[in-house]
Amino acid sequence: MQALQLFGANTRRYHGLLVAPLTPPGKRNLLLSKVDESVEIDGQKHNIYSNIGKTYISKGYKYLISFEKDYIPIYTYKIEDVIIKKYICMEHGKNTVTILYKIFNSNKKTKIILTPIVNFRDFHKDTYNHEFELNQEQKNRKLKLIVDKQTSTPIYINVSEGKYIKHENDSFRNMFYIEEEKRGFNGEENHVIPGRYEIDVNENEQKDITFVASLEENIEEIDATQIIKKEKARIDVLVDNSKLKQTEKNKELIKNYIIATDNFVVYRPSFKLHTIIAGYPWFLDWGRDTLISFEGLLLKTKRYEIAKEVLLTMVRDIKYGLVPNRILRL
Repeated sequence: MQALQLFGANTRRYHGLLVAPLTPPGKRNLLLSKVDESVEIDGQKHNIYSNIGKTYISKGYKYLISFEKDYIPIYTYKIEDVIIKKYICMEHGKNTVTILYKIFNSNKKTKIILTPIVNFRDFHKDTYNHEFELNQEQKNRKLKLIVDKQTSTPIYINVSEGKYIKHENDSFRNMFYIEEEKRGFNGEENHVIPGRYEIDVNENEQKDITFVASLEENIEEIDATQIIKKEKARIDVLVDNSKLKQTEKNKELIKNYIIATDNFVVYRPSFKLHTIIAGYPWFLDWGRDTLISFEGLLLKTKRYEIAKEVLLTMVRDIKYGLVPNRILRL
């Protein structure tokens, strides 16, 4: 199943490009399931996405020539003589995901098609056999989406260039989560497709395209290239501040260690304090797990100010009776 995930296919209900906490780090909702990409070369369409149904797996993975994780996930696709590199990066501290597509075109007329697949549901649940009532507002290439009437929080989507084509009553039906079925849960659900973006690429042209999905409204100002640069710089600062001895042999190991530890550090706006999340996809901050991981996550990496905030969060939880008795006995 790891291979399917590397191909970009969702195998669990928890998988998505944007799973946002509405009251951070809790009340997580799946907003953007995925983006399906296609490439049209001289009028011939090639789907480079991979999806799973109960009776099929779409074969976009055959165009995938490499995957690497260097700070962020990077996919490389080759379709005839067209190369597409895809970089996925979250904006730190925001409910925002960016995708940077770097297109290296051949001497043929080419079109890139980006189709966002969206939802708005609790990450523990599913929208099996659901009919969506999508409301969308469009301004240039920026979308404001309200998924179903009972959802008041909008999702914003924007692409840096190209043409947006609105779809009517379009759903992705019966996406199959094979791992959920193995666990004895329902393994299928529907998503909604608001429309698609089409971007023309001239012969022998190199082009960068930014795709953004967010709960933030000002997403047309976001450049994925800058988000990636900022994220790499932020991680490099954490590595340097850790003062962990780097050699040619362990340099990559230390960087990956810092990235892994940073993934568990989250911010609670209601407390104005940081805390440690127990794990993904579903855990929140648990006192026992925080204490077990405290040294490795925060002390070894010399994130002392964050460590103070985490302890203050635990004190606050104890004060308001949010910590189980077994934690207090520690």
